Amino acid sequence: MFLRAYRRNDKRHLQQLFFEVVHNISHQDYTTDDLGRWAPVVPDREIWNRLDEQFCYVVEHHKSIVGFGSLNTSGMLEWLYVHPRHQGKGIAKALLRQIERQVRKQNRPTITAYVTTNASDFFQYMGYGPAVNHPESTPFPAHRFCMEKQLEPEAGPLAG
Repeated sequence: MFLRAYRRNDKRHLQQLFFEVVHNISHQDYTTDDLGRWAPVVPDREIWNRLDEQFCYVVEHHKSIVGFGSLNTSGMLEWLYVHPRHQGKGIAKALLRQIERQVRKQNRPTITAYVTTNASDFFQYMGYGPAVNHPESTPFPAHRFCMEKQLEPEAGPLAG
């Protein structure tokens, strides 16, 4: 597995991965109509073009992208998706830690994410709790809960 920065030519692969995750993992929690609006067959170009302005990272396995995550310009986690066949292998954890490092570099004390019902356990495991200054949930694209994590500053080099 190889974690690297996003490149513009990754976008098509990320769109396909996102579609597969939403339609294969979330189908038990959402209606077919909700899934179609959340991850349509024809991706919304405006939404996907935002990736070009974000801190986005991908994980490759045998030269195929198996996960990606991004931090938007306001310091919020916007995307975190791992292909269904590669879940449970630490990919989401590695992506989230990389994004949290970026948040620390921006000197932000917290990271916030709107997470779906089926992802909330993972975020709790990673130290996230209910957000204090954000609404508890949001409407479509899917019922999501606002969660946040207080970030500790990264340890610097030891003083000699």
